[in-house]
Amino acid sequence: MAAQEIDIEVGLILEAIYQRYHYDFRDYAASSLRRRLKSTMQRFACETLSQLQGRLLREPDVIRAVLADLTVQVSEMFRDPEYFLALREQVVPVLRTYPSLKLWVAGCSSGEEAYSLAILMKEEGLLERTLIYATDINQEALAQAQAGVYRIDLVPGFSENYRLAGGKGSLSDHYTAAYDHVLLDKSLKDRIVFSDHSLSTDSVFAEVQLVSCRNVLIYFNRALQDRAFGLFSDALCRGGFLGLGARETIRFSSHVDDFVEIAPRERVYRKRSAAGPGGAD
Repeated sequence: MAAQEIDIEVGLILEAIYQRYHYDFRDYAASSLRRRLKSTMQRFACETLSQLQGRLLREPDVIRAVLADLTVQVSEMFRDPEYFLALREQVVPVLRTYPSLKLWVAGCSSGEEAYSLAILMKEEGLLERTLIYATDINQEALAQAQAGVYRIDLVPGFSENYRLAGGKGSLSDHYTAAYDHVLLDKSLKDRIVFSDHSLSTDSVFAEVQLVSCRNVLIYFNRALQDRAFGLFSDALCRGGFLGLGARETIRFSSHVDDFVEIAPRERVYRKRSAAGPGGAD
């Protein structure tokens, strides 16, 4: 099939998902969409995208699989530990100056980053005055995140990341092991609100001091990235912080002048106190 015909079929299936289920993938990066939809086609033995479209409109198992494939669920605790070390050393001292704190993990997947932030805030003595909003569009991932249960074979990797991120004790201080899984402490879960939110269609819901949105924007086209950066800028208080993934940047966004880099290598930015050049106070 010609590339143009494939693009038309991809467009039709994305429109069907939006109209039927109100999930909007129409501004996701085209190459990633084609690759992931091809994988779903193979799983359900569909010969064409049109055939897959017909099935996803009628079969709950198919739409669940499509959503899982299109919302990439790859995460780990303290992923890219240098990022969390930068937060601990450069962002936390400023967060200490607030009487109460709200943080937003956008695209939280199965919750590892939200819990990592909660652990960091607990070790810095800030968790009791912190509320973490952790949002995603994948309901199954949110349910897993809410449970706070992870396979025990993942823990050695989590623990090494925690150590490199400047952890002040042992990761085991924050979970209980049982059989082949670990359960994260209730004190962490109590400070996290897991909720459905789409960067494609939804609006700002709170003023926050930190937005952490990592390894999500790489799947968006430029227009949707710009929309997301606008949401982050609107949500952040003056002087608030934005953290991105290692392969993401605000450099080419129309909102670039809203921020200054404070840890360029770790992709940590700070919202300017006033619009335009000059930096945050």
